[in-house]
Amino acid sequence: MERLSGLDASFLYLESQAQLMHVVGIVEVDPSTIPGGYRFAAVRAEIGRRITAMPAFRRKLHDSLFNLDHPVWIEDREFDIERHVHQVALPAPGGERELTAFCAHMAGQPLDRGRPLWEIWVIEGRPDGRLAVMIRMHHASVDGVSGAELLTQLCSLTPEAPDLDADRQAMSAGGASLPTLALNGALNVVRRPISVAQLLPQTVEVPFRWLLRARRSAAMPMPFSAPRTSFNGTITPHREIAFTQVSMSDIKRIKDQFGVKVNDVVLAVCAGALRRYLDDRGELPDRPLVAMVPVSLHGEDDDGRLVTKGTNKVTGMFASLPTDIDDPVDRVFAVAERSKTAKDHHGSIEPNLLRAWSQLLPSNTVGALMRFYAAHNLAEHHPVIYNLVISNVPGPDFPLYFLGAEITGMYPLGPVFHGAGLNMTVFSAAGSLNVGLMACKELVEDPWHITRAVEADVKALVEACDS
Repeated sequence: MERLSGLDASFLYLESQAQLMHVVGIVEVDPSTIPGGYRFAAVRAEIGRRITAMPAFRRKLHDSLFNLDHPVWIEDREFDIERHVHQVALPAPGGERELTAFCAHMAGQPLDRGRPLWEIWVIEGRPDGRLAVMIRMHHASVDGVSGAELLTQLCSLTPEAPDLDADRQAMSAGGASLPTLALNGALNVVRRPISVAQLLPQTVEVPFRWLLRARRSAAMPMPFSAPRTSFNGTITPHREIAFTQVSMSDIKRIKDQFGVKVNDVVLAVCAGALRRYLDDRGELPDRPLVAMVPVSLHGEDDDGRLVTKGTNKVTGMFASLPTDIDDPVDRVFAVAERSKTAKDHHGSIEPNLLRAWSQLLPSNTVGALMRFYAAHNLAEHHPVIYNLVISNVPGPDFPLYFLGAEITGMYPLGPVFHGAGLNMTVFSAAGSLNVGLMACKELVEDPWHITRAVEADVKALVEACDS
């Protein structure tokens, strides 16, 4: 068996009817490249074949009243591909609005915790015979990087179906007997006081060092320092989705012209789009927005004394977005300067601190506190912790085929939280920068307004390169 890390499990504990903790991907494909043509039954069968070599798609949660620690993953011995891969047709004309309306509805539905926590919808009825594929996976089982890796395992470099790794087909999540689960969990709980003693000295230093850095303007924005906007409130189960695609060559041209990094351009463009959206609504704050930017810890060494390996290997960095600056070029330079400061500060903090503390989360307490927090709309009665999540996930810079169909767009969509009802996730692949927005419907009236503003900001920066 494999026990969930505290960070993995936290996405289970934080989940509620309104705050669903799954990640979504919308993949647009050209079915004309599928050898032998498209048939849903064949696609579902091929997905079933490929996941025989992908144990992460066959594992499900297992827990017990006698387990004092986080749940574990076990093999689903009754796995049935037909419970996970579905077919649907959009109403005419099957455009982006119809597509995102369906995907937004599904994004507001919980996944069945009695089965492996994922599902795929093959969406027909798109113009010119095109297809879209919606993938939902619970955040307890993937983060941005691991989710992208799993998706690429369903893909190939050519339309032809790949051979499968025999060793991976033999891998299993295993099982867990009640005594083993209970004993192992009890031992982990007994060790918790030792973990607290190890964590406290490092943790107590953080706020004091943060204040010292802030006094010399060398710190990330402080939590609870973000200005309030219309998307900073208590969320509902209703979702809105929008997406767009811009040329990666334009992004790189802007990067080279102004001597910054790709991530600086991405954050500057997001800041410009948010500025335009808020300004058009007459609610642009005079202070910069603050984004929570997930930072991958894949490739970093795990401290086995403090953290369980788990799937989610991520921490968070607060980033000041120059939404208070009108000129798009000035925004790029401001982001580059502020990002360097934030990265230097973030790099001075033990990277596994968040993951280590999450190991100690008591499930019942966290769930009860979250329900109380949501029921009393507390997100609207304290200063805003941060305004939104902005995530930038790098992907392959070459064409991919999803079950034989050439991918023409791949849009990631992350979850939204009470107090931060907007998520912007960016995924670069095959020469394009794909931008996906997930939003609470009651807090963000028209996310397409933001995606159009992303396109406009990129266009303005390209024109500035020519001037």
